[in-house]
Amino acid sequence: MGQTLSDKELAKAREAIMMHVRKVVPYALMVAVASGLYLISQIFGKIEGGSLSSFQTLLSIKAFLGSWLGLRGINQKLFKIDPWVFKSHFFPFSLVVAIILLSQLMYL
Repeated sequence: MGQTLSDKELAKAREAIMMHVRKVVPYALMVAVASGLYLISQIFGKIEGGSLSSFQTLLSIKAFLGSWLGLRGINQKLFKIDPWVFKSHFFPFSLVVAIILLSQLMYL
């Protein structure tokens, strides 16, 4: 878009797209977190031998990170509460990347 639009037109086009993204993405993330919590309750399994397996450990870490992201999103979208810490988008994005990497490690 930057090659065919002027800077002013580009700013207007980006804002038009972001209006729709801001409406849809938070609710989609809440659904993803809720379905993830349900799936964890179905997949976690029994703790045998007094300790967690590597799969259960990685799943627990993913659940914690996803729950934190979900709580942050619910506070922002439904209750209009700004995040107390980590106000930029870098930290939540890095958590999403960490969750994806943990998912890859779970199946090694």
